[in-house]
Amino acid sequence: MASPPRRVSAPLLYSLASLPLFHALPIYPSSILSLFTRSLSSSSSMAPQEAETTVAQKKNYGSSSIDEAPPRKNRVTVVGSGNWGSVAAKLIASNTIRLPSFHDEVRMWVFEETLPSGEKLTDAINTKNENVKYLPGIKLGRNVVADPDLVNAVTGANMLVFVTPHQFMEGICKRLVGKINGDVEAISLIKGMEVKMEGPCMISTLITEQLGINCCVLMGANIANEIAVEKFSEATVGYRENKEMAEKWVQLFSTSYFIVTPVQDVEGVELCGTLKNVVAIAAGFVDGLDMGNNTKAAIMRIGLREMKAFSKMLFSSVKDSTFFESCGVADLITTCLGGRNRKVAEAFAKNGGKRSFDELEAEMLQGQKLQGVSTAKEVYEVLSHRGWLQFFPLFATVHEICIGTLPPSAIVEHSERTPK
Repeated sequence: MASPPRRVSAPLLYSLASLPLFHALPIYPSSILSLFTRSLSSSSSMAPQEAETTVAQKKNYGSSSIDEAPPRKNRVTVVGSGNWGSVAAKLIASNTIRLPSFHDEVRMWVFEETLPSGEKLTDAINTKNENVKYLPGIKLGRNVVADPDLVNAVTGANMLVFVTPHQFMEGICKRLVGKINGDVEAISLIKGMEVKMEGPCMISTLITEQLGINCCVLMGANIANEIAVEKFSEATVGYRENKEMAEKWVQLFSTSYFIVTPVQDVEGVELCGTLKNVVAIAAGFVDGLDMGNNTKAAIMRIGLREMKAFSKMLFSSVKDSTFFESCGVADLITTCLGGRNRKVAEAFAKNGGKRSFDELEAEMLQGQKLQGVSTAKEVYEVLSHRGWLQFFPLFATVHEICIGTLPPSAIVEHSERTPK
């Protein structure tokens, strides 16, 4: 009898690419993507395919014995309903409907707005099964239920997915204090941080300290609109100690087109997702001034270097390998090539810095929020407070351009301030 096929891990796949035999194989682009996806899926015990069940099996789950109570089903609430929040709800809903360990329904907290038609955004989402303002044309799944009441939305949920602009998170946490149980688990998809008198506070830490619950993070090369139409993408889940919980998050988010990998490095994963937006602002300045791809590549390289240095100076536990995950170099690349931060920064530079980011944000993003400008300010405050400004010339220059102290063209002049 033939032996079962050997599972090929992603690192092995990369090493095979260097062999002459590999290059001789007649593999076409679509085959490469299929092989890559299969190798990632088979290398992890958390692949969603292994947990698939039919609707009939799901209905009969736990009914084999009257004496055996089925395990508690996980109930998920998504806190946030913008562009990325709506995509996250779509991913999650596609999995909860087919996995027996989850309740079908996915509640999504919506900051209520009135649409130009006079209809409430929540009503529109529940009626049309799509977020007509922030993700038009994309069906979220019939099991997604929008709720404008934050406390009601999280009541009964034991898995909370936070995905709002980071500047709103402290207020959201304050509203939830005492409203959720200690056994609730959270994950943050938020790319930003809070800066307080005592220093920087990561959003995952804010959630843990304010609500008394464990919080993982999910970051990656994830332009929401591309994932919404199911183009292939990756992401990284950062966790601290509970690998079993990390596996549950991986299972909840993973699909055939969205591959998720766990990494034991919450701070590293989260800081990658946070800091790359500052570099994307710099890349947008380069595009707006038509400086070319060589300049943009240099800015991205310098930006990655500063991301790594800043992260490790704040948290010695941050791993070098994290920067080579999807949350690191991949997210940096995709955000500097596309995404809202690069787009608005390009417009800012084309206007010579004469139109503010607030004005451009309101005009170009239709209610969505920039993260890069506020993060650049927060990073600058940390650098200034700790006396590190001279070590991070790119980060410092981005903020100074954003507030009008320097012109956009100064983005390439920062090299004169590069430390030895």
